[in-house]
Amino acid sequence: MPSLKEIQGYTPPVLHTGKDWYIDFYAFNPVYGEMRRKKIKLNFIEKITERRKYAKDYMNRLSEKLSVGWNPWIEQESSNAYMLFKDVISKYRTFMNKMLKDGRYRQETLKSYSSYLHNMELFNEQKKVPITYIYQFDKDFCVMLLDEVYITRDNTAFTRDNYLGFLKSFSSFCLNHNYLTKNPTDGISSLGRKGKKKIRGVLSEDLLIKVSDYLKEQNPHFLLASYILYYCFIRPAEMTKLKLSNISLERQTIFVQDTISKNKKDGTITLPAKVIHLMLDLKIFDHPHDYYLFSDGMKPGKVERSEKMFRDWWARHVRKDLKLPDKYKFYSLKDTGITNMLRHYDVLSVRDQARHSSILMTDIYTPHDIQEANSLIKNYQGDF
Repeated sequence: MPSLKEIQGYTPPVLHTGKDWYIDFYAFNPVYGEMRRKKIKLNFIEKITERRKYAKDYMNRLSEKLSVGWNPWIEQESSNAYMLFKDVISKYRTFMNKMLKDGRYRQETLKSYSSYLHNMELFNEQKKVPITYIYQFDKDFCVMLLDEVYITRDNTAFTRDNYLGFLKSFSSFCLNHNYLTKNPTDGISSLGRKGKKKIRGVLSEDLLIKVSDYLKEQNPHFLLASYILYYCFIRPAEMTKLKLSNISLERQTIFVQDTISKNKKDGTITLPAKVIHLMLDLKIFDHPHDYYLFSDGMKPGKVERSEKMFRDWWARHVRKDLKLPDKYKFYSLKDTGITNMLRHYDVLSVRDQARHSSILMTDIYTPHDIQEANSLIKNYQGDF
């Protein structure tokens, strides 16, 4: 049996140029018990300057790996590691478009990730030494990009964490396609929003009445969308995928399938009578069961629409006509609904209606004026 020293035996890699460009070196092959030649062809790179740069970089990598005991006959190098960074980015764009087509990505996700991807390309181009090959996409690169976004450009922690989410997605794609052997985002934590109150405004009772009266007059179907957000806590992206078949008048529920749910879990949500009465007034159930609840004009229809239609109508009509501050967004109705429901019902019931993963998440919405002392502890006297 060959010794460890024999297994680690090798000759330095050498570049050969001419009609055929290639790198070769010798390394001990334990199967044959002798040094065997390893050859890497380079003619697939058309431009000479690119080929020479590729070769230099490849040899440096080989020398580094060989010096610490790597053996090509024991562990085969993945040629994918030497794919051009720009080519992997192009493949990732194709992948994202396919995910959108298959309903795995929302239009907003594709738009955001495409923007992050473009900004990552610009960031790389502006570096003193841009990365050329995908293996150079490492933790240092990710950290520097996140610092550029958060510190240099003075963006919010929320924006920085969104970029981290994108980098994690891109890294997973690279791992799944054998472009990388380890995840460069491992060990990079989000700044997070744990324990922080929501920055969106919670609407007062007067404002809710004002919005309700306005929508009854101007757009009753948008009022229905607002009710579902306020009373049922169903997210706008989920609302656009709801079909009439998801609604049970008999059980007074809306079923949100795992395929459309943000947390990828089935959820059954109680449908308050007030929401059902508005549905009946709007003759929602006169339409076929396979219709989307909110299609063209926010009425039932065959076509799935983007959640953007809710945000746009709120911003262009409700907020503008009622002269509401920018902090009041369409999603504020969900925050307001949870906050107000906590004034009347126990936190477990509200948690289930909101489909929160834990009570801690629901507690974020709890208003201070209803947070009471524990009656069991009020008269506690210890030994101190």
